[in-house]
Amino acid sequence: MSRLKTYYQETIVPKLIQQFGYTNIHQVPKVVKVVLNRGLGEASQNAKALESSINEIAMITGQRPVVTRAKKAIAGFKIRKGMPVGLMVTLRREKMYSFLDRLINLALPRIRDFRGLSPNSFDGRGNYSLGIREQLIFPEVDYDSIDQIRGFDITIVTSANTDEEAFALLKEMGMPFRQK
Repeated sequence: MSRLKTYYQETIVPKLIQQFGYTNIHQVPKVVKVVLNRGLGEASQNAKALESSINEIAMITGQRPVVTRAKKAIAGFKIRKGMPVGLMVTLRREKMYSFLDRLINLALPRIRDFRGLSPNSFDGRGNYSLGIREQLIFPEVDYDSIDQIRGFDITIVTSANTDEEAFALLKEMGMPFRQK
């Protein structure tokens, strides 16, 4: 069992029960899944960019991503239906906790001029999204092996009903939010 999951069960659950006055342990919000998404506009013309992105995301997450394809043709972007336009990977259970632990403790502190994450990126239903500008903040990625700096989006899906509950959960997990 990962360190973050053990910490959640032993420390965070009692704090949230006390803070929000839950009567049942199943009311306590938890992280359900983490979704990584990378849009690759140039992948339709450049197969090498797609392959290197697949390898990078697989290295970062420990799970092979799925190639997302265009649903319809857009002539202005030179995209036909079915062309690869991005990558996504959904992490659950142990891989999710392992990724969150590395994100919070290793990757986010390596961001240049980092002042904390925005507390305004919740969607109103308890899910949090953030964008990473460069993949180099993850220690698994070797600087010499990348061909181009690319970012990706991370969405943390929780079982919380409100943004306040999700904020308290992620704050207790160690997510470095800046002051509102």
